[in-house]
Amino acid sequence: MTKPSVPLGLVFSRSGPYAMMAGEMEKSALMAVDEVNASAEFDFRFVPHLRDPGGVVAAYHNACDELIREAQVEHIVGCYTSASRKQVIPIVERTERLLWHPARYEGFESSDNVIYVGAAPNHTVVPLARHMIDQIADDVFCTGSNYVWTWETNRVLRDIVGSAGGRILAERLLELGETSVDHIVNEIIDRKPAAVFNTLVGESSYAFMRALHAASLRAGLSIPMLSCSLCEPELKLIGPAASVGCITSSAYFESIASAENRAFVARWKARHGTDSNPSVDGQSTYVCVMLLARAIRRAGATDVAAVRRAAANHRYDSPQGPVWVEPTNNHCFLTPRLARSVSGSQFRIFWEADAPERPDPYLSHLDLASFAKPDINTDTAAKRANHLRVVK
Repeated sequence: MTKPSVPLGLVFSRSGPYAMMAGEMEKSALMAVDEVNASAEFDFRFVPHLRDPGGVVAAYHNACDELIREAQVEHIVGCYTSASRKQVIPIVERTERLLWHPARYEGFESSDNVIYVGAAPNHTVVPLARHMIDQIADDVFCTGSNYVWTWETNRVLRDIVGSAGGRILAERLLELGETSVDHIVNEIIDRKPAAVFNTLVGESSYAFMRALHAASLRAGLSIPMLSCSLCEPELKLIGPAASVGCITSSAYFESIASAENRAFVARWKARHGTDSNPSVDGQSTYVCVMLLARAIRRAGATDVAAVRRAAANHRYDSPQGPVWVEPTNNHCFLTPRLARSVSGSQFRIFWEADAPERPDPYLSHLDLASFAKPDINTDTAAKRANHLRVVK
């Protein structure tokens, strides 16, 4: 018997400044769609409808409007950047659709019409900042792309570093896709910071890492770089020398040694080639489709209200580990990890949480006083936790 069809919107920029990462996410979505369609566990089949906004922020709204009006989709998986997600939220809220957002993001948002499968800031920024303060330094130089991901991530980092008695030495921003990085690299070499926190996106980040590596070699410097977004396919683009040694915070690495992940990586390589590597946002996109499929099966329907209820608190043993949706904020429980990039375009995990952590997108449970060093006044540090962060 032919399974009934469920239209599924996939919105990823296969062209533009972050085409590589968005392309990996689309590949992962299609892999999950094919697995759902081939499985006897599901009595329906997904019919994917692909849209490519080309990295143009305004085009995301148009793409989703078209999917909703013409393809009659109720569920959309997509958006790599926060700028694109914020373009999509008004239309999915107005039309009562559901956006399944795969990418790790800066937090300080919660919509009834978004399932946030990517990591929240307590999964990424907080453990990375704690490691930096405990093991490297409490002064840091920040560089990033000029949009909300960098603005808010740096804001969180500033609070944490300040509570530890440290400083943000500088914040240098580039427009999305900008690759003229020499002025930032020269400043870093001149100032010799103890660490660099990198929130650049796509080609901007690759150019920056290559340029900083070359300049550091010439100057005889070794400056640790930290990231909340670097992944295996990007290491290949950066190059074998410049990509090694970056400390990265992520819920997923290809090197996770679990049966589920080994099977996932084997299927990925069988489909895309032995030289191909899954990425954190790609794997998260795969998880989006699988969580959606399971929610539809449990609900026995595709309408948003039923699927949202069915998705809540339903555990899925994914490649990255157990994942489930927290119904109070539509974000996912995930397991934070820290790793260092090594040769062969891989990461070596050196720390992971004991269990999946509750998502805290507004960092309402962040205890800044816990970052204070013995010589810092803990009362002062605690007071800093209470100021309101607003992103417009």
